[in-house]
Amino acid sequence: MPRELSDDHVVAICEVLIDHGVEFVIIGGVAARLHDTGHATVDIDICPSSREANLSKLAAALRELGARLRVEGDPGGVPFDPHPDALRQVTMMTLITDHGPLDLCFAPAGFPEGYDILSEHASSIVVNAVELPVASLDDVVTSKRAVGRPKDIVALPPLEAHLRRE
Repeated sequence: MPRELSDDHVVAICEVLIDHGVEFVIIGGVAARLHDTGHATVDIDICPSSREANLSKLAAALRELGARLRVEGDPGGVPFDPHPDALRQVTMMTLITDHGPLDLCFAPAGFPEGYDILSEHASSIVVNAVELPVASLDDVVTSKRAVGRPKDIVALPPLEAHLRRE
């Protein structure tokens, strides 16, 4: 697993999702970084739509990405069948793919309605000539504040300062 997820890894993962027609929004640290905040992160967090048709597209994309369950002590991950029925049963899933770590979060902290509300505020940010759907920085801050983990609390002051400058 890379120490910090590069834009190339982010784009490689997102291109597969986009090619499959998956509705999703990038959230978390990668979203913060794509808003030019300098935030470092080691995985990409996405909030996919939980609509039935989208779960089927997401399952196909995860198969193409070679997604495996990320577990401590097994850097290669544990194989699983990314079937829509399995995806429907979870709110969060941590994965390793052929292009790097990917976390699925259907109901991010502060946004229990998930994709539907986040997509309303999202913007498109072009990275390596690929248009990526990215949560608003306001929404990233709201989620980090709601989750309240120490690493998120530490990240808040620079993110909030960036928002004030905008």
